[in-house]
Amino acid sequence: MKIAYARVSTDKQELHRQLDALEKVGYDKLIQEKFTGTQKKRAGLDTLFNSVRSGDTVIIESISRLGRKTLDILSTVEELKEQGVEVVSLKENLDTSTPTGQAMFQMMAVIAQLERDLTVQRVNEGLASAKARGVKLGRPTMDKQKVKDALGLYDSGRYSVKDIIRITGISQGSLYRKIKEREYKQLLSDIKDRVKETED
Repeated sequence: MKIAYARVSTDKQELHRQLDALEKVGYDKLIQEKFTGTQKKRAGLDTLFNSVRSGDTVIIESISRLGRKTLDILSTVEELKEQGVEVVSLKENLDTSTPTGQAMFQMMAVIAQLERDLTVQRVNEGLASAKARGVKLGRPTMDKQKVKDALGLYDSGRYSVKDIIRITGISQGSLYRKIKEREYKQLLSDIKDRVKETED
């Protein structure tokens, strides 16, 4: 099944341009939404993931319709592919079912890593500069065992975030950050494995 997905960032924007492009190539089902790409909870994407089945193809007018950050887009495409779903982006002429599309997807992973590395570099340079000026820096070092325990409770699926915070003493921000870091590392590892399999 071909599933078209359209999104705009605000209620004031219209979907006409995207819908026109999608109608030209044709689709079996249309999912549309008006939400900002920075929102974590997006009804349209939830509907999309609940609607797709292995063998389906998701068609979008532009890859930016899946999010504003490269890592978010990469994560969404990877999650769809894990379900056996391919992605076609009309503007970028990207089709993840083709060798060229797969190569472009892998390049996105490299760009996402570069963005993260540059961010870390800028933060480290800022910290070094502040330290040189005698500014006291840093938050208390997180207890590695607490982090491990918190992630274990989270993975069990039997505890709410509020319960995990109360039991372990780890902050909500730290918990979410560690979960995101773990997902990111796993995603990059999976991509590297796929690249290696392709080379072999």
